[in-house]
Amino acid sequence: MSKRTLIVAVVTVWALVVAGAVGVGVVLLSDAGDDGPGDSGVQAGPSGTTKGPDGRTLEDFYDQDIAWARCEQNECGTLEVPFDYQNPGDGSLQLAVERATATGDKIGSLVVNPGGPGAPGTDTVTDADLYFADELRSAYDIVGFDPRGTGDSAPVDCLTDEALDAYVAADPDPDTPEEVEQSKENSVQFWTGCAARSGAVGGHVSTVEAARDMDVLRSALGEDTLDYFGFSYGTRLGATYAELFPDKVGRMALDGAVDPSLSARDGALSQAKGFETALRSYLQNCVDDGGCFLGDSVDAGLATIKDLLTSIDEKPLPTSDAEDRELTVGLAFYGLILPLYSEDNWSFLDQGLEQALDGDGSTLLVLADFYGSREKGTYTDNSLEAISVINCLDDPWSITADEVPAQFADFEEASPTFGDVFAWGLTACDGIPFTSTDEPDLQIDGSGAAPIVVLGTTRDPATPYEEAVAMADQLESGVLVSREGDGHTAYNKGNACIDDAVHGYLIDGTVPEDGLTC
Repeated sequence: MSKRTLIVAVVTVWALVVAGAVGVGVVLLSDAGDDGPGDSGVQAGPSGTTKGPDGRTLEDFYDQDIAWARCEQNECGTLEVPFDYQNPGDGSLQLAVERATATGDKIGSLVVNPGGPGAPGTDTVTDADLYFADELRSAYDIVGFDPRGTGDSAPVDCLTDEALDAYVAADPDPDTPEEVEQSKENSVQFWTGCAARSGAVGGHVSTVEAARDMDVLRSALGEDTLDYFGFSYGTRLGATYAELFPDKVGRMALDGAVDPSLSARDGALSQAKGFETALRSYLQNCVDDGGCFLGDSVDAGLATIKDLLTSIDEKPLPTSDAEDRELTVGLAFYGLILPLYSEDNWSFLDQGLEQALDGDGSTLLVLADFYGSREKGTYTDNSLEAISVINCLDDPWSITADEVPAQFADFEEASPTFGDVFAWGLTACDGIPFTSTDEPDLQIDGSGAAPIVVLGTTRDPATPYEEAVAMADQLESGVLVSREGDGHTAYNKGNACIDDAVHGYLIDGTVPEDGLTC
Protein backbone atom coordinates (compact mmCIF):
# COMPACT_ATOMS: atom_id res chain seq x y z
CA MET A 1 0.00 0.00 0.00
CA SER A 2 1.31 3.43 -0.89
CA LYS A 3 1.81 5.55 2.20
CA ARG A 4 2.19 8.87 0.40
CA THR A 5 -1.34 10.18 0.63
CA LEU A 6 -2.28 8.29 3.77
CA ILE A 7 0.46 9.70 5.99
CA VAL A 8 0.23 13.38 5.10
CA ALA A 9 -2.24 14.21 7.86
CA VAL A 10 -4.15 12.46 10.59
CA VAL A 11 -7.85 13.26 10.45
CA THR A 12 -9.29 15.25 13.33
CA VAL A 13 -12.37 13.15 13.98
CA TRP A 14 -14.12 14.17 17.19
CA ALA A 15 -15.78 10.77 17.23
CA LEU A 16 -12.42 9.21 18.06
CA VAL A 17 -11.97 9.72 21.76
CA VAL A 18 -11.25 6.90 21.82
CA ALA A 19 3.29 3.06 29.81
CA GLY A 20 3.69 4.60 32.80
CA ALA A 21 3.61 8.25 33.84
CA VAL A 22 5.81 10.66 31.92
CA GLY A 23 8.54 12.24 33.98
CA VAL A 24 9.47 15.89 33.46
CA GLY A 25 13.07 16.73 34.20
CA VAL A 26 14.86 20.00 34.81
CA VAL A 27 18.06 20.48 32.85
CA LEU A 28 20.55 23.30 32.54
CA LEU A 29 21.03 25.01 29.20
CA SER A 30 24.07 26.18 27.35
CA ASP A 31 24.57 29.89 26.71
CA ALA A 32 24.75 29.63 22.91
CA GLY A 33 22.72 31.97 20.71
CA ASP A 34 21.43 35.48 21.18
CA ASP A 35 17.88 35.47 19.80
CA GLY A 36 15.04 36.16 22.20
CA PRO A 37 11.27 35.86 22.20
CA GLY A 38 10.61 39.26 20.66
CA ASP A 39 9.26 42.46 22.04
CA SER A 40 5.46 42.25 21.77
CA GLY A 41 4.88 41.03 25.31
CA VAL A 42 2.43 38.43 24.04
CA GLN A 43 5.15 36.03 22.99
CA ALA A 44 6.83 35.64 26.35
CA GLY A 45 3.64 35.31 28.36
CA PRO A 46 3.01 36.92 31.76
CA SER A 47 5.92 35.10 33.42
CA GLY A 48 8.34 35.38 30.54
CA THR A 49 10.88 37.45 32.45
CA THR A 50 10.36 35.99 35.90
CA LYS A 51 12.88 33.53 37.25
CA GLY A 52 11.57 30.18 38.42
CA PRO A 53 12.89 27.97 41.26
CA ASP A 54 15.89 26.89 39.20
CA GLY A 55 16.72 30.49 38.29
CA ARG A 56 15.88 30.25 34.58
CA THR A 57 13.87 32.70 32.53
CA LEU A 58 12.14 32.12 29.22
CA GLU A 59 15.06 33.83 27.47
CA ASP A 60 17.32 31.07 28.74
CA PHE A 61 15.37 28.55 26.66
CA TYR A 62 15.86 30.71 23.58
CA ASP A 63 19.62 30.68 24.14
CA GLN A 64 20.23 27.08 23.10
CA ASP A 65 21.65 25.20 20.17
CA ILE A 66 20.43 21.79 19.03
CA ALA A 67 23.11 19.11 19.19
CA TRP A 68 22.46 17.32 15.90
CA ALA A 69 23.49 13.69 15.48
CA ARG A 70 23.13 11.38 12.51
CA CYS A 71 19.95 9.22 12.50
CA GLU A 72 19.78 7.05 9.41
CA GLN A 73 19.67 9.45 6.43
CA ASN A 74 18.87 12.56 8.50
CA GLU A 75 19.96 14.41 11.63
CA CYS A 76 18.16 14.20 14.97
CA GLY A 77 18.30 16.16 18.19
CA THR A 78 16.26 17.48 21.08
CA LEU A 79 14.85 20.89 21.89
CA GLU A 80 14.32 21.89 25.51
CA VAL A 81 11.21 23.95 26.22
CA PRO A 82 9.47 25.08 29.41
CA PHE A 83 7.03 22.61 30.89
CA ASP A 84 4.79 25.57 31.74
CA TYR A 85 5.29 28.87 29.92
CA GLN A 86 3.60 30.70 32.75
CA ASN A 87 6.38 29.47 35.06
CA PRO A 88 9.38 28.77 32.82
CA GLY A 89 11.66 27.82 35.68
CA ASP A 90 9.42 25.01 36.90
CA GLY A 91 10.87 22.26 34.74
CA SER A 92 11.21 21.45 31.07
CA LEU A 93 10.26 19.07 28.31
CA GLN A 94 12.54 17.51 25.73
CA LEU A 95 11.05 17.63 22.21
CA ALA A 96 12.25 15.28 19.48
CA VAL A 97 13.49 17.14 16.40
CA GLU A 98 14.62 15.81 13.02
CA ARG A 99 16.24 17.60 10.07
CA ALA A 100 16.64 16.60 6.42
CA THR A 101 19.33 18.93 5.15
CA ALA A 102 18.87 20.82 1.91
CA THR A 103 20.03 18.93 -1.16
CA GLY A 104 21.04 22.12 -2.99
CA ASP A 105 21.74 25.76 -2.20
CA LYS A 106 20.06 26.25 1.15
CA ILE A 107 17.96 29.38 1.72
CA GLY A 108 16.85 28.49 5.23
CA SER A 109 15.00 26.07 7.50
CA LEU A 110 11.41 25.07 6.78
CA VAL A 111 9.60 23.87 9.89
CA VAL A 112 6.79 21.44 9.04
CA ASN A 113 3.84 19.81 10.77
CA PRO A 114 1.76 16.97 9.24
CA GLY A 115 -1.45 17.44 11.21
CA GLY A 116 -3.45 15.51 13.73
CA PRO A 117 -3.23 16.78 16.34
CA GLY A 118 -1.13 13.87 17.47
CA ALA A 119 0.93 13.02 14.40
CA PRO A 120 4.69 12.98 15.07
CA GLY A 121 6.30 15.74 13.03
CA THR A 122 9.59 13.88 12.80
CA ASP A 123 7.88 11.27 10.61
CA THR A 124 7.32 14.00 8.03
CA VAL A 125 11.05 14.53 7.83
CA THR A 126 11.85 10.82 7.74
CA ASP A 127 9.57 10.67 4.69
CA ALA A 128 10.51 14.11 3.35
CA ASP A 129 10.97 12.80 -0.19
CA LEU A 130 7.33 11.65 -0.16
CA TYR A 131 5.90 14.86 1.25
CA PHE A 132 7.92 17.48 -0.61
CA ALA A 133 8.97 17.99 -4.21
CA ASP A 134 12.63 18.19 -5.19
CA GLU A 135 12.44 21.99 -5.44
CA LEU A 136 11.68 22.37 -1.72
CA ARG A 137 14.11 19.64 -0.72
CA SER A 138 16.83 21.48 -2.62
CA ALA A 139 16.14 24.90 -1.10
CA TYR A 140 15.39 24.12 2.54
CA ASP A 141 16.47 22.12 5.50
CA ILE A 142 13.18 20.36 6.28
CA VAL A 143 12.76 20.41 10.07
CA GLY A 144 10.06 18.54 11.93
CA PHE A 145 9.38 18.13 15.62
CA ASP A 146 7.08 15.93 17.64
CA PRO A 147 4.77 18.43 19.36
CA ARG A 148 4.62 18.12 23.12
CA GLY A 149 2.56 15.11 24.13
CA THR A 150 3.14 13.25 20.85
CA GLY A 151 5.68 10.84 19.37
CA ASP A 152 8.90 10.99 21.38
CA SER A 153 8.13 14.35 23.04
CA ALA A 154 6.77 13.42 26.49
CA PRO A 155 3.93 11.43 24.87
CA VAL A 156 0.61 11.33 26.65
CA ASP A 157 -0.62 7.85 27.43
CA CYS A 158 -4.17 6.81 28.30
CA LEU A 159 -4.73 3.11 27.62
CA THR A 160 -2.83 -0.12 27.25
CA ASP A 161 -2.64 -1.47 23.73
CA GLU A 162 -5.26 -4.09 24.58
CA ALA A 163 -7.63 -1.48 26.01
CA LEU A 164 -7.02 0.82 23.05
CA ASP A 165 -7.90 -2.03 20.68
CA ALA A 166 -11.25 -2.42 22.42
CA TYR A 167 -11.79 1.33 22.47
CA VAL A 168 -11.29 1.79 18.72
CA ALA A 169 -13.33 -1.30 17.89
CA ALA A 170 -16.36 -0.06 19.87
CA ASP A 171 -19.49 1.11 18.09
CA PRO A 172 -19.04 4.85 17.33
CA ASP A 173 -22.84 5.16 17.02
CA PRO A 174 -24.26 3.26 20.00
CA ASP A 175 -27.91 2.46 19.30
CA THR A 176 -28.94 0.22 22.18
CA PRO A 177 -29.06 0.98 25.93
CA GLU A 178 -26.26 -1.52 26.48
CA GLU A 179 -24.05 0.12 23.85
CA VAL A 180 -24.74 3.57 25.30
CA GLU A 181 -23.68 2.39 28.76
CA GLN A 182 -20.57 0.83 27.25
CA SER A 183 -19.78 4.13 25.52
CA LYS A 184 -20.06 5.97 28.84
CA GLU A 185 -17.82 3.40 30.51
CA ASN A 186 -15.26 3.67 27.69
CA SER A 187 -15.08 7.45 28.12
CA VAL A 188 -14.56 7.15 31.87
CA GLN A 189 -11.86 4.52 31.33
CA PHE A 190 -10.11 6.69 28.75
CA TRP A 191 -9.93 9.87 30.81
CA THR A 192 -9.14 8.03 34.04
CA GLY A 193 -6.31 6.32 32.21
CA CYS A 194 -5.04 9.62 30.81
CA ALA A 195 -4.85 11.13 34.29
CA ALA A 196 -3.12 8.08 35.77
CA ARG A 197 -0.72 7.32 32.93
CA SER A 198 0.13 10.83 31.70
CA GLY A 199 0.22 12.83 34.90
CA ALA A 200 0.74 16.58 34.81
CA VAL A 201 1.98 16.58 31.21
CA GLY A 202 -1.63 16.04 30.10
CA GLY A 203 -2.41 19.62 31.07
CA HIS A 204 0.45 21.09 29.04
CA VAL A 205 -0.04 19.86 25.47
CA SER A 206 -2.20 22.69 24.13
CA THR A 207 -1.84 24.17 20.67
CA VAL A 208 -0.84 27.51 22.19
CA GLU A 209 2.04 25.84 24.02
CA ALA A 210 3.10 23.97 20.87
CA ALA A 211 3.12 27.28 18.99
CA ARG A 212 5.32 28.81 21.67
CA ASP A 213 7.61 25.78 21.32
CA MET A 214 7.93 26.55 17.60
CA ASP A 215 9.31 29.98 18.37
CA VAL A 216 11.92 28.46 20.67
CA LEU A 217 12.74 26.09 17.79
CA ARG A 218 13.03 29.02 15.39
CA SER A 219 15.59 30.61 17.66
CA ALA A 220 17.52 27.36 18.15
CA LEU A 221 17.72 27.00 14.36
CA GLY A 222 19.29 30.47 14.15
CA GLU A 223 16.43 31.91 12.10
CA ASP A 224 15.18 35.49 12.50
CA THR A 225 11.73 34.51 11.21
CA LEU A 226 9.88 31.21 10.92
CA ASP A 227 9.36 29.66 7.51
CA TYR A 228 6.63 27.05 8.00
CA PHE A 229 4.55 24.54 6.07
CA GLY A 230 1.60 23.07 7.99
CA PHE A 231 -0.96 20.52 6.85
CA SER A 232 -4.46 19.97 8.27
CA TYR A 233 -4.29 20.59 12.06
CA GLY A 234 -0.85 22.01 11.32
CA THR A 235 -2.68 24.98 9.82
CA ARG A 236 -4.29 25.71 13.19
CA LEU A 237 -0.86 25.46 14.77
CA GLY A 238 0.59 27.83 12.18
CA ALA A 239 -2.25 30.33 12.52
CA THR A 240 -1.84 30.25 16.30
CA TYR A 241 1.85 31.00 15.86
CA ALA A 242 0.97 33.93 13.60
CA GLU A 243 -1.33 35.31 16.29
CA LEU A 244 1.27 34.97 19.06
CA PHE A 245 4.34 35.96 17.04
CA PRO A 246 3.21 38.03 14.02
CA ASP A 247 6.56 39.81 13.71
CA LYS A 248 8.35 36.44 13.49
CA VAL A 249 6.29 35.05 10.59
CA GLY A 250 8.42 34.48 7.50
CA ARG A 251 7.03 32.48 4.58
CA MET A 252 4.09 30.45 5.86
CA ALA A 253 1.92 28.01 3.86
CA LEU A 254 -1.13 26.42 5.47
CA ASP A 255 -2.55 23.51 3.46
CA GLY A 256 -5.88 21.83 4.17
CA ALA A 257 -6.77 24.74 6.41
CA VAL A 258 -9.23 24.63 9.29
CA ASP A 259 -11.50 27.46 10.40
CA PRO A 260 -10.04 28.48 13.78
CA SER A 261 -13.23 30.31 14.74
CA LEU A 262 -15.51 27.27 14.63
CA SER A 263 -16.89 25.86 17.86
CA ALA A 264 -16.41 22.15 18.54
CA ARG A 265 -20.01 21.49 17.48
CA ASP A 266 -19.79 23.53 14.29
CA GLY A 267 -16.45 21.97 13.47
CA ALA A 268 -17.95 18.49 13.82
CA LEU A 269 -20.86 19.47 11.57
CA SER A 270 -18.44 20.84 8.99
CA GLN A 271 -16.37 17.68 8.99
CA ALA A 272 -19.42 15.40 8.84
CA LYS A 273 -20.52 17.26 5.73
CA GLY A 274 -16.99 17.05 4.32
CA PHE A 275 -16.81 13.27 4.60
CA GLU A 276 -20.29 12.90 3.13
CA THR A 277 -19.20 15.03 0.16
CA ALA A 278 -16.05 12.95 -0.27
CA LEU A 279 -17.97 9.67 -0.10
CA ARG A 280 -20.47 10.89 -2.69
CA SER A 281 -17.59 11.93 -4.96
CA TYR A 282 -16.05 8.47 -4.61
CA LEU A 283 -19.39 6.88 -5.47
CA GLN A 284 -19.98 9.22 -8.42
CA ASN A 285 -16.63 8.15 -9.83
CA CYS A 286 -17.59 4.50 -9.37
CA VAL A 287 -20.89 5.04 -11.18
CA ASP A 288 -19.31 7.07 -13.98
CA ASP A 289 -16.78 4.31 -14.65
CA GLY A 290 -19.67 1.95 -15.33
CA GLY A 291 -20.73 -1.28 -13.65
CA CYS A 292 -20.27 0.07 -10.13
CA PHE A 293 -20.40 -2.83 -7.67
CA LEU A 294 -22.08 -0.62 -5.07
CA GLY A 295 -25.07 0.40 -7.19
CA ASP A 296 -26.09 2.16 -10.35
CA SER A 297 -26.39 5.59 -8.69
CA VAL A 298 -24.80 7.55 -5.87
CA ASP A 299 -27.87 7.13 -3.68
CA ALA A 300 -27.90 3.40 -4.33
CA GLY A 301 -24.22 3.21 -3.38
CA LEU A 302 -24.85 5.13 -0.16
CA ALA A 303 -27.66 2.72 0.71
CA THR A 304 -25.38 -0.26 0.07
CA ILE A 305 -22.69 1.14 2.37
CA LYS A 306 -25.18 2.01 5.12
CA ASP A 307 -26.67 -1.48 4.94
CA LEU A 308 -23.17 -2.98 5.10
CA LEU A 309 -22.32 -1.00 8.23
CA THR A 310 -25.62 -2.02 9.82
CA SER A 311 -24.92 -5.69 9.11
CA ILE A 312 -21.39 -5.40 10.53
CA ASP A 313 -22.82 -3.74 13.64
CA GLU A 314 -25.08 -6.76 14.09
CA LYS A 315 -22.40 -9.32 13.25
CA PRO A 316 -18.69 -8.40 12.88
CA LEU A 317 -16.89 -9.85 9.87
CA PRO A 318 -14.09 -12.42 10.03
CA THR A 319 -10.67 -11.40 8.74
CA SER A 320 -7.37 -13.01 7.84
CA ASP A 321 -5.66 -11.06 10.64
CA ALA A 322 -2.91 -13.05 12.35
CA GLU A 323 -4.48 -12.22 15.73
CA ASP A 324 -7.88 -13.52 14.63
CA ARG A 325 -9.50 -10.11 15.12
CA GLU A 326 -12.90 -9.41 13.67
CA LEU A 327 -13.94 -6.30 11.78
CA THR A 328 -16.32 -4.49 14.11
CA VAL A 329 -18.44 -1.54 13.02
CA GLY A 330 -16.00 0.84 14.75
CA LEU A 331 -13.07 -0.55 12.79
CA ALA A 332 -15.16 -0.57 9.60
CA PHE A 333 -15.87 3.15 10.07
CA TYR A 334 -12.19 4.05 10.21
CA GLY A 335 -11.38 1.69 7.36
CA LEU A 336 -14.03 3.43 5.29
CA ILE A 337 -13.05 7.03 5.92
CA LEU A 338 -9.28 6.64 5.61
CA PRO A 339 -9.13 6.08 1.82
CA LEU A 340 -11.33 9.13 1.30
CA TYR A 341 -8.26 11.22 2.07
CA SER A 342 -7.01 10.82 -1.48
CA GLU A 343 -8.38 9.82 -4.84
CA ASP A 344 -5.20 7.78 -5.28
CA ASN A 345 -6.43 5.45 -2.53
CA TRP A 346 -9.97 4.86 -3.76
CA SER A 347 -8.82 1.53 -5.18
CA PHE A 348 -8.09 0.35 -1.63
CA LEU A 349 -11.62 1.31 -0.64
CA ASP A 350 -12.96 -0.60 -3.65
CA GLN A 351 -11.07 -3.66 -2.49
CA GLY A 352 -12.15 -3.28 1.13
CA LEU A 353 -15.84 -2.81 0.34
CA GLU A 354 -15.96 -5.59 -2.24
CA GLN A 355 -14.39 -7.99 0.26
CA ALA A 356 -16.71 -6.86 3.04
CA LEU A 357 -19.79 -7.38 0.87
CA ASP A 358 -18.50 -10.92 0.35
CA GLY A 359 -18.19 -11.40 4.11
CA ASP A 360 -14.45 -10.70 4.53
CA GLY A 361 -13.32 -7.69 6.57
CA SER A 362 -9.56 -8.10 6.00
CA THR A 363 -8.78 -5.04 3.87
CA LEU A 364 -10.99 -2.67 5.88
CA LEU A 365 -9.20 -3.89 9.02
CA VAL A 366 -5.82 -3.16 7.44
CA LEU A 367 -7.00 0.36 6.58
CA ALA A 368 -8.33 0.90 10.11
CA ASP A 369 -5.02 -0.24 11.56
CA PHE A 370 -3.20 2.13 9.24
CA TYR A 371 -5.39 4.95 10.52
CA GLY A 372 -4.46 4.13 14.11
CA SER A 373 -0.74 3.48 13.50
CA ARG A 374 -1.22 -0.13 14.59
CA GLU A 375 1.31 -2.70 13.42
CA LYS A 376 1.89 -6.30 14.51
CA GLY A 377 -0.24 -6.08 17.62
CA THR A 378 1.03 -2.76 18.93
CA TYR A 379 0.76 0.96 18.23
CA THR A 380 3.77 2.68 16.71
CA ASP A 381 2.78 6.09 18.09
CA ASN A 382 0.25 7.61 20.47
CA SER A 383 -1.70 9.59 17.90
CA LEU A 384 -5.06 8.02 18.83
CA GLU A 385 -4.67 9.21 22.41
CA ALA A 386 -2.94 12.53 21.76
CA ILE A 387 -5.63 13.75 19.35
CA SER A 388 -8.24 13.65 22.09
CA VAL A 389 -6.11 15.18 24.84
CA ILE A 390 -4.90 18.07 22.66
CA ASN A 391 -8.31 18.79 21.14
CA CYS A 392 -10.05 18.71 24.49
CA LEU A 393 -7.39 20.77 26.21
CA ASP A 394 -7.82 23.39 23.48
CA ASP A 395 -11.62 23.31 23.76
CA PRO A 396 -13.10 21.20 26.59
CA TRP A 397 -16.72 21.81 25.55
CA SER A 398 -18.81 18.65 25.30
CA ILE A 399 -22.26 17.22 25.87
CA THR A 400 -23.35 14.14 27.78
CA ALA A 401 -24.54 10.91 26.20
CA ASP A 402 -28.10 11.74 27.24
CA GLU A 403 -27.95 14.96 25.20
CA VAL A 404 -26.78 13.34 21.95
CA PRO A 405 -30.18 12.38 20.45
CA ALA A 406 -31.17 16.06 20.33
CA GLN A 407 -28.26 16.57 17.89
CA PHE A 408 -29.22 13.87 15.40
CA ALA A 409 -31.42 15.96 13.13
CA ASP A 410 -28.75 18.56 12.37
CA PHE A 411 -26.00 16.01 11.93
CA GLU A 412 -28.04 13.67 9.76
CA GLU A 413 -28.87 16.60 7.52
CA ALA A 414 -25.16 17.36 7.16
CA SER A 415 -24.28 13.69 6.63
CA PRO A 416 -26.93 11.00 6.22
CA THR A 417 -24.17 8.37 6.28
CA PHE A 418 -21.90 9.57 9.09
CA GLY A 419 -24.00 12.16 10.93
CA ASP A 420 -24.89 10.12 14.01
CA VAL A 421 -21.23 9.14 14.50
CA PHE A 422 -20.17 12.77 14.53
CA ALA A 423 -23.04 13.65 16.87
CA TRP A 424 -21.79 11.06 19.34
CA GLY A 425 -18.36 12.60 18.93
CA LEU A 426 -19.66 15.67 20.78
CA THR A 427 -19.26 13.67 24.00
CA ALA A 428 -15.52 13.39 23.35
CA CYS A 429 -14.34 15.75 26.07
CA ASP A 430 -16.85 14.78 28.75
CA GLY A 431 -14.75 14.01 31.82
CA ILE A 432 -11.40 15.44 30.74
CA PRO A 433 -9.30 15.73 33.93
CA PHE A 434 -6.92 18.42 32.62
CA THR A 435 -7.15 22.20 32.53
CA SER A 436 -4.85 24.38 30.46
CA THR A 437 -2.80 27.02 32.29
CA ASP A 438 -2.43 28.93 29.02
CA GLU A 439 -5.16 30.78 27.12
CA PRO A 440 -6.32 28.41 24.37
CA ASP A 441 -9.25 30.44 23.04
CA LEU A 442 -7.43 32.96 20.87
CA GLN A 443 -9.20 35.21 18.40
CA ILE A 444 -6.92 34.60 15.44
CA ASP A 445 -6.29 37.23 12.80
CA GLY A 446 -2.47 37.31 12.66
CA SER A 447 -2.48 41.09 12.57
CA GLY A 448 0.92 42.39 11.49
CA ALA A 449 2.15 39.10 9.98
CA ALA A 450 3.74 38.78 6.55
CA PRO A 451 1.57 37.23 3.79
CA ILE A 452 0.29 33.77 4.71
CA VAL A 453 -0.74 31.43 1.88
CA VAL A 454 -3.81 29.34 2.72
CA LEU A 455 -4.58 26.34 0.52
CA GLY A 456 -7.92 24.55 0.27
CA THR A 457 -9.28 21.68 -1.83
CA THR A 458 -12.89 21.87 -3.00
CA ARG A 459 -13.85 18.32 -1.96
CA ASP A 460 -11.54 17.89 1.03
CA PRO A 461 -13.17 15.42 3.46
CA ALA A 462 -11.31 16.25 6.68
CA THR A 463 -10.95 20.03 6.37
CA PRO A 464 -13.76 21.15 4.05
CA TYR A 465 -12.97 23.86 1.54
CA GLU A 466 -15.21 26.40 3.27
CA GLU A 467 -12.87 26.29 6.25
CA ALA A 468 -9.88 27.29 4.13
CA VAL A 469 -11.89 30.20 2.76
CA ALA A 470 -12.75 31.23 6.31
CA MET A 471 -9.16 31.02 7.55
CA ALA A 472 -7.86 33.08 4.64
CA ASP A 473 -10.54 35.65 5.34
CA GLN A 474 -9.84 35.80 9.07
CA LEU A 475 -6.08 36.16 8.68
CA GLU A 476 -5.30 39.81 8.01
CA SER A 477 -2.58 38.81 5.55
CA GLY A 478 -4.22 35.60 4.30
CA VAL A 479 -3.98 34.71 0.60
CA LEU A 480 -6.33 31.96 -0.62
CA VAL A 481 -5.22 29.41 -3.21
CA SER A 482 -7.76 26.75 -4.22
CA ARG A 483 -7.41 23.29 -5.75
CA GLU A 484 -10.39 21.93 -7.62
CA GLY A 485 -10.44 18.25 -6.78
CA ASP A 486 -10.79 15.43 -4.28
CA GLY A 487 -8.78 14.44 -1.25
CA HIS A 488 -7.16 16.05 1.75
CA THR A 489 -4.64 18.88 1.21
CA ALA A 490 -3.53 20.37 -2.09
CA TYR A 491 0.27 20.37 -2.35
CA ASN A 492 2.24 17.66 -4.15
CA LYS A 493 -0.90 15.94 -5.41
CA GLY A 494 -0.10 16.18 -9.12
CA ASN A 495 -1.50 19.68 -9.64
CA ALA A 496 1.31 21.70 -11.24
CA CYS A 497 -0.53 25.00 -10.74
CA ILE A 498 -0.67 24.45 -6.97
CA ASP A 499 2.91 23.27 -6.73
CA ASP A 500 4.21 26.19 -8.78
CA ALA A 501 2.36 28.65 -6.55
CA VAL A 502 3.75 27.05 -3.38
CA HIS A 503 7.30 26.85 -4.71
CA GLY A 504 7.21 30.38 -6.08
CA TYR A 505 6.17 31.62 -2.67
CA LEU A 506 8.30 29.52 -0.32
CA ILE A 507 11.43 29.55 -2.49
CA ASP A 508 11.30 32.86 -4.33
CA GLY A 509 9.03 34.87 -2.06
CA THR A 510 6.49 35.52 -4.82
CA VAL A 511 3.08 35.78 -3.17
CA PRO A 512 0.41 34.16 -5.38
CA GLU A 513 -2.66 36.07 -6.46
CA ASP A 514 -5.35 36.00 -3.80
CA GLY A 515 -8.15 33.80 -5.09
CA LEU A 516 -5.98 31.76 -7.45
CA THR A 517 -7.87 28.61 -8.48
CA CYS A 518 -6.09 25.56 -9.86
